[in-house]
Amino acid sequence: MRKMWSKKVGTILFMLTLVLAVAGCGSNNGAGNTNTNANAAAGNANASGNETGTAAGNTADPTAGSTAENAAGNAAANAPAEDPNDKSDDEPLTVYLNDFDEIIGPEFEKATGYKVNLVVGNGAETMSRIEAEKGNPHWDVVWMDALPSIHSLGEQGQLLEGWQPENLKNLTDFTKPIVPTNNAYFPTGVHAAGVIIYNTKLITADKAPKSWADLAKPEYKGLVGMADPAVAAPAYPFVSWFFENKGMDEGKTFFKGMLDNGMHVYPKNPNVATAVAGGEIQVAAIQESNAYTLKKDGEPIEIVWPEEGAPASVRVAAIQKESTHMKAAKAFIEFLLDPKTQQYLIDQGAESYFEPSAVGVNAKDDRAKDTKLVYAQAPWAAEHEAEIKQWFADQSVK
Repeated sequence: MRKMWSKKVGTILFMLTLVLAVAGCGSNNGAGNTNTNANAAAGNANASGNETGTAAGNTADPTAGSTAENAAGNAAANAPAEDPNDKSDDEPLTVYLNDFDEIIGPEFEKATGYKVNLVVGNGAETMSRIEAEKGNPHWDVVWMDALPSIHSLGEQGQLLEGWQPENLKNLTDFTKPIVPTNNAYFPTGVHAAGVIIYNTKLITADKAPKSWADLAKPEYKGLVGMADPAVAAPAYPFVSWFFENKGMDEGKTFFKGMLDNGMHVYPKNPNVATAVAGGEIQVAAIQESNAYTLKKDGEPIEIVWPEEGAPASVRVAAIQKESTHMKAAKAFIEFLLDPKTQQYLIDQGAESYFEPSAVGVNAKDDRAKDTKLVYAQAPWAAEHEAEIKQWFADQSVK
C-alpha cells in the first residue's frame, strides 16, 4: 500500500513539473530570458568592440569621421519633430540676408515650390533688426557673411539646434569644422573679407604694399582705406582675425598704427571701391568680390593676396528656433548647401567671388588659385565683437 501511494505521489509530482515547464516556455519569463541572453551577448560584443575600436580608430583615415560629420550625427539624434501646425504651405518664408537677393528668391521658389520673402540689409541693419524683434521674431532664416554675429545668436538661444541637413555631407574639408557641434548654423561659402588693392595709375607694382603691415608705412600716409567693422558685415571678420592672432593689445596697436597714418574708414566696401577707383585713396583693404568686380569693370586696379593670409568672412545660414515655417526653412538650408545652387551663385551672383562650401563646385576662373584664407574662431570673435567694434568707434571719434 505504501509503495503504491509513493508511486502515485511520484507520478503526480512528475506531471505537475511537466505542466509547469510547458507553461514556463510560453510565458514572458521565457522571453525575458531570451532578452537577458541577447543583452549579455550584446554586452560582450560591445566590450569586444571597445577593445578593438580604439586600435581601429588609431589607424583609420582621419577624414573619414570629421568633426562636422560626427557632430551632425549626434545632433540629428536630438532633432526636434516637425510642427503639425507648420505654415510653410500657406505663408512665405522670411529670410534676412545681405547679398544674392536679386537671384536667390526666384531660384528657391522654382526648386521647392515654397514662397519666400527676402528682407535685405547690411550686417549692422540686419543684426539690429533681429535684436529689436527678439521678443517677437519676424524672420525664419538669417543668411549672411557674419559668422561671429550669427554664432552669438546661437549662444543667445535664438537658433534651431539639433537638425542635420542631408546636404551636410557635401561640405569641403575646409568648411566642415565651421559647423558647430549643435548644428546651429551652416557655412555656404567663404571669401576674403580683405585683400589689398591699389590704383595702378597712382602706384607702380614695385612700390605697392605686399603685406598688411605695409599699410602703416609713412609712404602710404592718408592713402589707405577700409570698411567700417561696425557697419559692413565682412569688415568685422576681417579685423577680428588680427585681434585673435596678435592678441587684443597688439591688435589695437596694429590698427592704431594704420589709423594714425591717416587711414580712411568708409561705411561699406562699395564705398571703399569707389574711393580707390576714383583716386580719393590709392590703396585699400577690401573684400575680394569688390576687388574683382573693379578689375572686371576695367578699373586700374591690381590685387595683392598677402602671404600671411587673407582674413576670411564665412557666409552662414541659420534657422530661427520658433519659426512657424520650419519645412520651408529647412528646404532653404538644403538648397543653399546644394552644389548646384552654389555653382549658380558663382556663375550669376553679384557677390560671386568666393570659395564654395560644397564639393564639386568651381570658383570663378579669374579668381586667384591656391589662396590662403584665415579666420578667427567663431566663439572668440563672437565674445570680443562688441569690444572691438566699440574700440573702432572710439578711434573714429578721436
